[in-house]
Amino acid sequence: MKLVAATGNQNKLREIRHILPDVSVITEGEAGFFGEVEETGKTFLENALLKARAVCRATGLAAIADDSGLCVDALNGAPGVYSARYATKFAPRGWKGGNNAFLLKELEGVEDRRAHFACAVAVVFPDGREVVATGESYGRILTAPRGECGFGYDPLFFSDDLQKTFAEAEEEEKNAVSHRGRALKALVEKL
Repeated sequence: MKLVAATGNQNKLREIRHILPDVSVITEGEAGFFGEVEETGKTFLENALLKARAVCRATGLAAIADDSGLCVDALNGAPGVYSARYATKFAPRGWKGGNNAFLLKELEGVEDRRAHFACAVAVVFPDGREVVATGESYGRILTAPRGECGFGYDPLFFSDDLQKTFAEAEEEEKNAVSHRGRALKALVEKL
């Protein structure tokens, strides 16, 4: 099976390829798609479907997309679908830090730091079939980053499963329990 990964995020692409070793996953560019799909959905699943549908329609090939993010209990599920653009969307004007710094600022003095990563993944086929799956990974947000691996919020997310941050975990360890790993494994079972 060949799938076009509807993402420009090289970290996500690497994880998808690692978790789906028996599937040929090509980049949007390799499929001739150079556009940008605006994530206007209110849920991770809506955004994953928007991206997969757009890339499938443009390339004529089956496309896989995911949307994922961090949901913090004390922030009523934020940053959620805005995880990638959390600081640029919600930080006060003139904010100089990135997403992780803004998250830590928002959680100053907060004791309940429970959180989970959520992921929705979708495959859309040229014949109109759509297969979707979800996955979650639970933990808490630390008060300072730990670890050098991973990306995004990984240095702040202390995994209940691993008893360390995603950024302290080897790629294989993280993929075994991560939201994206769980969603992709569920997707493979459905396919």
